[in-house]
Amino acid sequence: MIDNVENLILVHLRPIRADIATVKNDTREIKQRLTSLETSSAGQRRDTAQLYGDVADQHVRYDRLAERVERIERRLEIQNDT
Repeated sequence: MIDNVENLILVHLRPIRADIATVKNDTREIKQRLTSLETSSAGQRRDTAQLYGDVADQHVRYDRLAERVERIERRLEIQNDT
């Protein structure tokens, strides 16, 4: 009788263990995919930050050119007084 109970328990435990193994594999895959998404997101944020830096550099260059043009206009006395 005890052997039958033990066998019955083992019969039920095997599918549970198989299900747990499947869940573990799925969890591992989800973690890998999440890591990939996080890496991709970080790369996009880095690219966006680089673009903002480039735009800021362009503004600095434009401001310098505007100052140079103003200085040239003053020297040539061709300033617009508007």
